[in-house]
Amino acid sequence: MPDWNTGRLVRKFFAWLGGGTAAAMAFMLTGPVAVAQSDGTRPNIVLILVDDAALMDFGVYGGEARTSNIDALAARGAMFRKHYSSPLCSPSRAMLLTGMDNHMTGIATIPEVLPKEHVGQPGYTMHLEPGVLTLADRLKSAGYRTLMSGKWHLGSGAGDLPNAHGFDRSLALDASGADNWSDKPYMPYYQKAPWYEDGKPAQLPDSFYSSTMIVDHMIDYLDEGDQTQPFFAYVAFQAIHIPVQAPPELTAGYDGVYDQGWDALREARWHKARDIGLIPESAPLAPMPEEMRPWSDLSPDDQALYAARMQVNAAMMEAMDIEIGRLVEHLKQAGKYENTIFVVTSDNGPEPSRGDEDFRLTIWMKMHGYHIGIEGIGEQGSWGFIGPEWAIAAASPNNMFKFLGSEGGIRVPLVMAGPGVPQGETYDARTVVTDIAPTLLKYAGIDTPDTAMTGRSLDPLLTGAQAAVYQPGDVIGMEVSGNSAILKGRWKITRNQKPHGDGKWRLYDIEQDPGETTDLSIDKPDIFADMLEEYQAYSERVGVLEVPEGYSSLKEITRNTMARQLKAYWPQLVVLLAGLLLIFWFILHLVRRIIRR
Repeated sequence: MPDWNTGRLVRKFFAWLGGGTAAAMAFMLTGPVAVAQSDGTRPNIVLILVDDAALMDFGVYGGEARTSNIDALAARGAMFRKHYSSPLCSPSRAMLLTGMDNHMTGIATIPEVLPKEHVGQPGYTMHLEPGVLTLADRLKSAGYRTLMSGKWHLGSGAGDLPNAHGFDRSLALDASGADNWSDKPYMPYYQKAPWYEDGKPAQLPDSFYSSTMIVDHMIDYLDEGDQTQPFFAYVAFQAIHIPVQAPPELTAGYDGVYDQGWDALREARWHKARDIGLIPESAPLAPMPEEMRPWSDLSPDDQALYAARMQVNAAMMEAMDIEIGRLVEHLKQAGKYENTIFVVTSDNGPEPSRGDEDFRLTIWMKMHGYHIGIEGIGEQGSWGFIGPEWAIAAASPNNMFKFLGSEGGIRVPLVMAGPGVPQGETYDARTVVTDIAPTLLKYAGIDTPDTAMTGRSLDPLLTGAQAAVYQPGDVIGMEVSGNSAILKGRWKITRNQKPHGDGKWRLYDIEQDPGETTDLSIDKPDIFADMLEEYQAYSERVGVLEVPEGYSSLKEITRNTMARQLKAYWPQLVVLLAGLLLIFWFILHLVRRIIRR
C-alpha cells in the first residue's frame, strides 16, 4: 500500500533531494519569515542541558546536591513541575533543538540500541535528516550568533555535526558520553572519545575536567565575533552521565549524606515531594521492584562503596553548577546578563546502568585503565555509576528511570529565567521538551508558520493568557525503542520493554498516582481502549516502527558493540588468526617429526 503518512513522505522527499538542496528548500518552506524585534532589543539565549538529572536532583526541587546557581535562576524566573522529556538522550536532544517529535527528525532512538531491522529506515537514520531545522538554523538566519559546547550525539561525520546544523562555533562530543578527566571512551561501543571543534577532530588538553572545559570554550566563543549581535548558546554538559566523576574535594562535602541507603532516600524524597507540592499529599510511593537489592542485604563494605558512588553523583552535579555560575558571572561582567534568557533542563531521568555485572566490560575497563573500587572514587581512572537502585531512589517520587516511559524516565526539571519570564513563578501545567524551541523563537521575535513543530510555545502560559497550553483532551505521545507513553488529561498509558519491562500496556491516573502504583486497565476498559487508539494514531502520525519480537535493549547494545569492534579491529583479528594458524601448523609439524623419529 502507498505510504500516505505526511511526515514520512516529507522526509523521503528531502532525502531524495539531497542535503544541500533540501536544506535550502526547507528554509524557504519552513524557515523564519519575520523578526518582530530589532537586534538591539532581542534577548540572548542560553540553553543548558543537564544529562540524566532526575526531577528532584536540583536543590530548588528538593535534591541533596548544592546547586546554588541553578536555584538562583529559578528564584529570578520560573520552575516547571510537570515537564516531560524523552526517555533517552539523543531523541531528547533532537526534540529540544527542533521542536519536533524525535521520529520526525531522524533520531527515533540511540544508535547503540538500534535493531538491524530499523537501520536506515525513515526516522531511524540516527542523524538529523535533510530538511530538519534546528534552533541554531532558525536563529542564525535571523541574525543571531550561534554557539555550542558539550555533548551532541545527533550524528557523526561530515554533514552531521553542529557546524552543519546552524552553529557558527562548536565543541562537540559526538557520543553518548566519555571520560570526564581524560581523552578516552567510556564504553566498548566507542574506540575513542569523538570530540570535534567546528566539524574537525579536536585535540583536548592532557588534563581537563569536562564541565570546566565545556564552559571554557563557551566563554571563548562568546567573546568572539560581533558583540552587537544577540547570541544563542547551547551548553550541553556530560554531568551527571556515567562515568560519574567529580573533584574529590566536592565529593568529600557529601560524606554521610547517603549512608542510610537507597530505601531511605526514596522515602525522604517522597515525603519532601509531598511537602513542596510536587505530588499530591495522597500520592503513594511506588514499590521497589522485586529484582532490586534491599540496602540491608549489602555488606558493610558494599554499603560504603555505593554510598560513595552517590556522593560522587551529587558532587558532579555541584561541579557542573559551579561552572554554570562562572558562565553567568561572565555574562554579568560583559553586561549581557539582564538581556539573556536562561533555560535549564535535563534530557531524561537517572541512569540505571551498572559497571560490575558483565565480565567483558570488566576486561575492557582494565584495558583502558578504569577501576570501580572505592579508592580514588570519582577521580581519574574511576569508572563511576550509581546503578538501578539509586536511580529509582533519585527518580522518587516517580517510578523507575531512564530508558523507560515511566514517570521516572521522562518527568524532569525545567527552569527558565530572563526578560519576559515571570519571576518567582511555579507552574504545574504540563509542558514537553518540544515546547522549548517554539518558546525561544517566540522570545526572539521569530515567526514560525510551519507545521513541522509538534511542540507549542509556552508564551500563553508565561504571559498569563492561558492556564495551560495542553488542554485535557490534548494528547502527548513519546516512544523510544518500544518504550512508550501517551498522556491525555489525567490519564497515562505506558509500555516498557526488556530488560526492565514486560512489553505490556498499563493505565494510570497520573494526577493522583505519579508513582504509577495502580494499573487501571482492567477497571477502566473504555478509557484504556481510547488511550490505545490514541497511541496508534500517534504512532502512525510520526512514523513509529515497532521493535522486533523479543527485542531487548541490553542484547541489542551488546550486538551493536561487537559489530563495531569487529569492524574497527578486523585487520588485527586477521593478523592474529593468521598467527595462531601459523603457530598451530608449526606445532603440528613438530609433533609429526617427533613421532617419525
